[in-house]
Amino acid sequence: MRLNQLSDNPGARKARMRVGRGIGSGKGKTAGRGGKGQTARTGVAINGFEGGQMPLHMRMPKRGFNNVHRLDYVEVNVGRLQEAIEAGRLSAGDPVDGAAMVTAGVIRRERDGVRLLAKGELKAKLVIKVAGASKAAIAAVEKAGGSVEVKISKKAAAKAAAAVAAEKA
Repeated sequence: MRLNQLSDNPGARKARMRVGRGIGSGKGKTAGRGGKGQTARTGVAINGFEGGQMPLHMRMPKRGFNNVHRLDYVEVNVGRLQEAIEAGRLSAGDPVDGAAMVTAGVIRRERDGVRLLAKGELKAKLVIKVAGASKAAIAAVEKAGGSVEVKISKKAAAKAAAAVAAEKA
């Protein structure tokens, strides 16, 4: 056997359909695309179009309410703070706020504030300043001897001021 004698098994590769090559091929003239119009042209992608029938995504009922003004908090569990302290990225003596968590790599960005949650265990005594905290998280921090200061974020304060101004007007 030589290299020039190597070949695939019969039927291992299927030749592509050569469209537009005469009436005898079965795919001549319009090449299986039907008549004229948008879908006969190349580059057509009419996703969700159902021939003029009301599309499925418009037939389905809409549910719920999406508040465009909601605040986007970053959730941090007390266990993540304990891991950062054990790794030496956070010190137990300094107050822990959103900026400290970003520099320690606990969170990527602060967004509209940090909300503290209770998953995990905290052993270090911390002073934590966050935009929100669950009751269980506050209890976990106080059990370890620390304290949680819930301070309203700048965006939340601006929103509250706008709401008060709207009520007066």
